[in-house]
Amino acid sequence: MVGPVTGLHKQRSSHSNTQSNQLQSPYLIVRSNYNILLLSDHFADIKRMNREIMNRCWWCEGDPLYMAYHDEEWGVPLHDDRLLFEFLILEGAQAGLSWLTILKKRENFRKAFDDFDCQKIAAYSEKEVQQLLANKGIIRNRLKINSAIKNAKAVLKIKAEFGSLDSYLWSFVDGTPIQNEFASREEVPASTELSDFMSKELKKRGLNFVGSTICYAFLQATGMVNDHVTNCDRYEEIKALS
Repeated sequence: MVGPVTGLHKQRSSHSNTQSNQLQSPYLIVRSNYNILLLSDHFADIKRMNREIMNRCWWCEGDPLYMAYHDEEWGVPLHDDRLLFEFLILEGAQAGLSWLTILKKRENFRKAFDDFDCQKIAAYSEKEVQQLLANKGIIRNRLKINSAIKNAKAVLKIKAEFGSLDSYLWSFVDGTPIQNEFASREEVPASTELSDFMSKELKKRGLNFVGSTICYAFLQATGMVNDHVTNCDRYEEIKALS
């Protein structure tokens, strides 16, 4: 009798454990997800604390959007054609305004300008221009809007000649970011001989709103020059990316 009873006990035990596991599974999943959420919140808190105590370049302090842009984007070497074109257009749109103003409108710009697809923008007609002029979410300046269309056409020619916008633009720094060592805001230039040269070359190719100051801001933003001041925590991090 021992054998069959033991076997029956094992079967019942196995069945019982299965039921128990089935009953526990949803709980374990919920518990697991809860722990993941707690862990995620914990890392988010650490990230927030790090942001609060880190040393930054002077220009971004005081606005969370500005600080996030500084901490995550500004100066990171950029090689994506679409994003490079986006920065060219947005830097031009900034003329006479603050970069923070542009950052606050960036998502609106992306939607309005077909996610900065230069092929689509190059085909814009007066109909699209009028739609953009009526769009309160962007900078409604006809000269800047027309410039974006003209620049898109010029960029298509550059891509056809050089294979990519990335190859052409990075040739201005021979493919390697320039590592400056500025200790204070007073040392950081608004333009350089390099940006002067870049501006002239871009204008020769038919681009507008690409003055020397705009070009230098573009070089800084896309990581072609590292202009984080040396006491900024991002300086060495950006340098390491090169």
